[in-house]
Amino acid sequence: MFSQMVDDILLQIGLVLLVVVVFLFIHNVPKRVLANLRLRLQSKSGIQSKRHFVLGAQLLAQARSATQSTSSSSSAASLSKQALEHADKAIALDPKDAAAHILKALALDAQGFKTSALDAIEVALSPLCRKSLDDDERGDALCKRAEIKMSMNRPARVDSVIEDLTLAVKLSPENVKAFCTLGECYEEKKMTEEAKKAYEEALKIQPRLAVAKEALDRLGSS
Repeated sequence: MFSQMVDDILLQIGLVLLVVVVFLFIHNVPKRVLANLRLRLQSKSGIQSKRHFVLGAQLLAQARSATQSTSSSSSAASLSKQALEHADKAIALDPKDAAAHILKALALDAQGFKTSALDAIEVALSPLCRKSLDDDERGDALCKRAEIKMSMNRPARVDSVIEDLTLAVKLSPENVKAFCTLGECYEEKKMTEEAKKAYEEALKIQPRLAVAKEALDRLGSS
């Protein structure tokens, strides 16, 4: 009787263990497989995205060279458009990669689409994307956003530009361009001492920087 009971209990335990194993197999194994598959797909998408980014960056560099050389402006415009196409493809594959959005902003800016360029760099600096940027890269992006805002010739944006540049030099303290642009903004607001400090910081990084030297000479005589 007792041995029969033991046998029944052992059988029941075995059945329970079998059910647990089957349950875990059904629910966990496919999840792991799907997770691995998803990781592979994400990795593949990431590689393809980076490829489009690199191609786009190369095209944009060629567009800038074409603009500076004797090449026709139509060639530069065509290259900028192609760069924009690759930026869009990179974004479609990896929408959280800030670099692709920055490339899009640069390509749009090169074509004169300031508002759209500003929108693109806003996305790059949004909480969704900025995690993919290190401090120096984020500082560069803030500096570019400030430049685009300034190029739109809206005086009301000066305070916003100064805010971007102040954060940019904190994140990227070797960013000479950010210090010089910050100096220009302070000059525009007649904040002479702040402008001098910004240009002095630029000279600490690049002691022979003509733009900063000329600005300090100008401010010193004012």
